[in-house]
Amino acid sequence: MKKGPEPYNTGGPERYQAVMNRHPRRTVAALSFCLALVPVALAGPVRAAPAQPPAEPVVMQLEDAISLLVEVEEDRTGFSPTAFPHWNEGRDPADGCTTENEVLRTEAVDEPAVSGSCALSGGRWVSYYDNQSTTQLSSLAVDHVVPLADAWASGASAWTAERREAYANDQDSPYTLAAVTRRTVQEKAGRDISGWQPAETGPLCRYAGDWVGTKLRWGLSTDKAELEALKMFADNMCETTVVRHLPGPAQ
Repeated sequence: MKKGPEPYNTGGPERYQAVMNRHPRRTVAALSFCLALVPVALAGPVRAAPAQPPAEPVVMQLEDAISLLVEVEEDRTGFSPTAFPHWNEGRDPADGCTTENEVLRTEAVDEPAVSGSCALSGGRWVSYYDNQSTTQLSSLAVDHVVPLADAWASGASAWTAERREAYANDQDSPYTLAAVTRRTVQEKAGRDISGWQPAETGPLCRYAGDWVGTKLRWGLSTDKAELEALKMFADNMCETTVVRHLPGPAQ
C-alpha cells in the first residue's frame, strides 16, 4: 500500500539550533521582520471613550408602570419654589434662551420668531391640558407635570440643590414639562393627580402617562390617594394608555 506523506515535523530544538548555525544572518533578519509586525503600545494621549447613545425610553402599559411606584406618606413641610432653581440657561447657553423659552419654542405648532435676547413673538401653541389653541404668549405657562411641591414631598426634599435644579429644568424627557394655558396651571394649583387632572379623557390619559413616567424617571414616590386615582384611571378610561419614560440622571 502506498504510504501517505509524513506528518510535518519541525524537528524540535535541535533542528532550530541547526538552522541558526547554518544561516545566522538570514535568521536574525527574518526574526527582526516578524517582530516589526507585532503591534507596540506607544505612549501618547489617551482618547476618550465614544459618547454613549441616548438612553432608549422604557415602554409599558400604564397599569404595569403604576405597579413600579412606591407608596409613601408624603409631607410638603418646608417646601419653597426657590428650592428648585428655575428657569436656568437651558440646553444651549449660547442662544440666550431660558429653559422656559426653549420649551415654548420646542412645543410650538407654528414656530415663533426669536429676536434679541430670546424675545419671542408670533407663533401658535395647542395646550394639551384643555385642547386650546392660542397665539398669545401671555396666555401660556410652562408647567411641571409633577408639580415642584409634589416632587418635594415625594423625595426631592432629600436631593441636592443641583439635582432639584436638573428636575425643574428637565428637557431631556418630553414628559416633565408642558407648555399649556396659564388658566389650567392656575386651576391645578400645585395639586397632585388625585386633586386635579384634565377634564377630557384623551388629555387625562396622556397626563396620567406623563405623571407616572416622570415619577419613575426621577425615583419619586406616590401617596395613597394618588395611587388609587392612577389605578382607577388604568382600570377604566386609560386602560390602553402606554407609559414611556427615560431613566433619570444618577443620584
